[in-house]
Amino acid sequence: MDGVSPKFVLPETFDGVRMEITGQLGMIWELVKAPVIVPLLQLAVYICLLMSVMLLCERVYMGIVIVLVKLFWKKPDKRYKFEPIHDDEELGSSNFPVVLVQIPMFNEREVYKLSIGAASGLSWPSDRLVIQVLDDSTDPTVKQMVEMECQRWASKGINIRYQIRENRVGYKAGALKEGLKRSYVKHCEYVVIFDADFQPEPDFLRRSIPFLIHNPNIALVQARWRFVNSDECLLTRMQEMSLDYHFTVEQEVGSSTHAFFGFNGTAGIWRIAAINEAGGWKDRTTVEDMDLAVRASLRGWKFLYLGDLQVKSELPSTFRAFRFQQHRWSCGPANLFRKMVMEIVRNKKVRFWKKVYVIYSFFFVRKIIAHWVTFCFYCVVLPLTILVPEVNVPIWGSVYIPSIITILNSVGTPRSIHLLFYWILFENVMSLHRTKATLIGLFEAGRANEWVVTAKLGSGQNAKGNTKGLKRFPRIFKLPDRLNTLELGFAAFLFVCGCYDFVHGKNNYFIYLFLQTLSFFISGLGWIGTYVS
Repeated sequence: MDGVSPKFVLPETFDGVRMEITGQLGMIWELVKAPVIVPLLQLAVYICLLMSVMLLCERVYMGIVIVLVKLFWKKPDKRYKFEPIHDDEELGSSNFPVVLVQIPMFNEREVYKLSIGAASGLSWPSDRLVIQVLDDSTDPTVKQMVEMECQRWASKGINIRYQIRENRVGYKAGALKEGLKRSYVKHCEYVVIFDADFQPEPDFLRRSIPFLIHNPNIALVQARWRFVNSDECLLTRMQEMSLDYHFTVEQEVGSSTHAFFGFNGTAGIWRIAAINEAGGWKDRTTVEDMDLAVRASLRGWKFLYLGDLQVKSELPSTFRAFRFQQHRWSCGPANLFRKMVMEIVRNKKVRFWKKVYVIYSFFFVRKIIAHWVTFCFYCVVLPLTILVPEVNVPIWGSVYIPSIITILNSVGTPRSIHLLFYWILFENVMSLHRTKATLIGLFEAGRANEWVVTAKLGSGQNAKGNTKGLKRFPRIFKLPDRLNTLELGFAAFLFVCGCYDFVHGKNNYFIYLFLQTLSFFISGLGWIGTYVS
């Protein structure tokens, strides 16, 4: 004992304690794994497989319907009565209805001229058109710039009104509601809404208003968005792929089968009488557009989607702006579903199958299940099954079903088919935030009514909407303004699972896990909007 140096006693003791703790943890794990962990994880697998089948059935159903629509359905001008409005020298402009154009704004320094200029250029008699700029800006400089732009167009004979409020109560819904209360709006029959970055073509009203004039049961005519900056970077390309499916398939199917779909909040024309009958604009959720659409539909009104009527707009080109937008778009529908599901069930004015479509297909599968299964299955449950090999995941659930769903989702943007694999990884990253947002909406938690206006950069001001000159070079060594710790945490989790699968696994999931790790890592550093496409 005398010959042993005291400095070796502590490490030996520490090693013994460490081995003992490790052994105890391993024993606890083995005790709880078989009776608790394995059954719970296997149950989670079954639930995720059920959600996957639900989503697959929904995608296949819409795929079949859209094929039938394209092959056999009549065009909108054949299904509904449509007669163009012609200029008449004897009648003058009296055969044109009075139309209100609302342009809600909030500190839109970069894009305010776009929508004001495009609205002022609409081909419609000036005495039958009222343009209303609803400016909720808090920046005095921006307010002055917007007001001067309105005055400039007013001096050219355009009937344009600049409206401001004392506060932002109700956000966009509050501004639209306040705008309809103005005395000069009483003579308007229809209202068309354009967000600040939307630029309609001059013939927009002439191609849409006749559907409302000759079909008194139609409340809404929705146009398609066309993105002027879709080629700016990978982030905008990914968004284009998701939104093109929404417009090409989801809205077309809803319009053709049930004359119902969710109003997109802009580039749509409403019958003002339908808005009033449905109870007007409400600010109880962050999707005031969808709220109004559901309430109007429950009162028997029909909606029409015109896929060939397109309006130029801008996609968020920064990851921060896109995350805020997706939170609002995911949280709002879930919150609205919570508040309206029983009202839909009890409604007696719409058919049973339309109720099923709205509750199950429109809300439950598309707005909730689609986010949950993407995140829970592919980012949580599947990686965990690698650590617990006793849990079985059938290959049809882990490979075949998601492959079919992905192929069906890609039909909207065939030009981006080469980006399909990266789009899958990107959608998995965003499913984290969408799942979180849907839970916040369903339980009406703290951020349920958070409204952050999507920042716009004015990409559409380039000639002919050409954004190729805007492509940015990689900024790999630029430090992010803010680390996205949630994405970085999942990157670490997936990396550990991937390493374990590489050493001990048999299904070669580590290839997917390492690629998904890289996607979460890039998103966590905020680099996703900095690469050219």
